[in-house]
Amino acid sequence: MNSIRRHKPIFGLALGVHLFLVGCQESMDELQPSQNPVDQALEAALTRASGGIGPAYFELPEPGLYDRLPQDPLNPITQDKVNLGKLLFHETGIALAPLHTIGQGTFSCASCHFADAGFQANRWQGIADGGSGASTGRVRNPQYSGDELDVQPIRSPATLNNAFQSNMLWNGQFGATGVNVGTESKWTEDTPKEVNHLGFSGVESQAIAAMDVHRLVINRDIIDSLGYLQLFDRAFIQIPESERYSKITAGLAIAAFERTIVADLAPFQLWLKGYQDAMTEQQKRGAVLFFDKAGCASCHTGPALNSMAFYAYGMEDLHKVPEPVFKTSNSSVEHLGRGGFTGNPSDDYKFKVPQLYNLKDSPFYGHGSSFRSLREVVEYKNQGVPQLMTIPSHLIADEFKPLQLSEDEIDAIVDFLSNGLYDPLLRRYQPETIPSGFCFPFNDPQSRIDLGCD
Repeated sequence: MNSIRRHKPIFGLALGVHLFLVGCQESMDELQPSQNPVDQALEAALTRASGGIGPAYFELPEPGLYDRLPQDPLNPITQDKVNLGKLLFHETGIALAPLHTIGQGTFSCASCHFADAGFQANRWQGIADGGSGASTGRVRNPQYSGDELDVQPIRSPATLNNAFQSNMLWNGQFGATGVNVGTESKWTEDTPKEVNHLGFSGVESQAIAAMDVHRLVINRDIIDSLGYLQLFDRAFIQIPESERYSKITAGLAIAAFERTIVADLAPFQLWLKGYQDAMTEQQKRGAVLFFDKAGCASCHTGPALNSMAFYAYGMEDLHKVPEPVFKTSNSSVEHLGRGGFTGNPSDDYKFKVPQLYNLKDSPFYGHGSSFRSLREVVEYKNQGVPQLMTIPSHLIADEFKPLQLSEDEIDAIVDFLSNGLYDPLLRRYQPETIPSGFCFPFNDPQSRIDLGCD
C-alpha cells in the first residue's frame, strides 16, 4: 500500500491532546509510514469513502484557523465577533422576554446547547424559559403551564461542528442558501422562517431567529447595562451605530462563535493528523467498519460526519417517549421532517443527517429521542426494521437495510462512535464568566444550586 500517512507515537489520549494543544510537531524526517494493518485498512477505507481524496477529507481545522472553516460570506468570521458571540451564547442576562417574571434572566442559548452535553441539551426535550434545574434534572417550573414552556416538538440538535451545515434544524428550514434555494415560498411571513429573506446561511439565520423564538432581547440600553457595548463596537465597527446593537448583529456574532466550535481534539481527529496511537485498536476496527462494511459514511461524511441530505429511517417521534414532554403530539408538523417544511410529500418523514461527535455527552438519539444508547442506534440500523411502521415503505431510505454485522463488529463501531469521536475538552469553548456576572447556562434558583453558583 502506498501510504501517505505517518506514524506519530503517543502514549495515551491525554498526552496526545497535550502535544496537539502545544503544537508539538515532529520532524518529517523522523516520521515513518504506519506498518499497522488496521491503520492501513482505515486509510484505505477513508480514501474510498472520500472518493479518492483520502483521510484529509475528514479533518476538522485546528483552533483559530478560521480561513479553513466554512463561513457565510455575508458574515466573515473575526476574532472580535467570536469573542462577543461566545459570551452572548452563554448570557442569561438577555433572557428578558419570559412568559412569567420568574423566568427573567434564567436561560440562554446554552441552556439547550452546552459544552458538557456536547453542545446538546442532555435531556430528551430541552427546556429554556420555564425550566427549573440543570441538565437532565431540569423540569417544568410549576408556575408555567406546559404550553408556556420554551420547548421544541423535536429533540434539540447539537450546535457542535455547525460550520459544516449550510442549513439548520432537522428539517433544514433555516438558511437562504444551500438546499433551500428554490424554497422561498415557504419562508412564511410572521414566522421564524421569514428570517431567511435576510439572505444569510443556516447558522446565521437560525441564530438571528432564535432571539425571538427563545425570548431573548437585544437593544443598546440592555447591552450597555450588561457591559457589552464595547464588545459590539469592536465586532461591528463597520456597521452604523443606529444598526449596530440589534438582534441581527447579536445573531451574527453568535453564529460566528458557533462556527468555531469544532471537536478537533477527538482521537479520530488526532489519528487523522498523524497520531496513530490516539485510537485503540478496537476503535480503529470500528472506524474501518463505519467507513466500509457498515456503509455509515454513505450518509455521515466530511469533517463533521454529517451531510445536508435527508433520509427516512423510520425512527419514532418525541411524543412517544416515556418521559413528560410538552407542545408535541401525533399531529406536530415537525414529525414530517423535511416534508413539513417543503410541503412536498416525497420529503415526508425525512430528517437531516446529524453530526456524530461527542454523542455520549447527551444520551438521547434520533429526532424523537427514541434511543438511549449508541448501541441501540447501531443495533437498530443493523436490523433495518423501522420503529414507525406507518411510514410508507417507498419513503424509507434504501440505505436502511439489514447490515449483517456481528456482535463484535457492533461493539467496535459503538466504541468508535462513543470514544473515537469524543473530544474531552469542549469546555474550552465555554467562558469562565459572562459580563452580567450571572450563572450560566441556567440561572433559575434551582440551577444555581445545582451548578454551585450560590
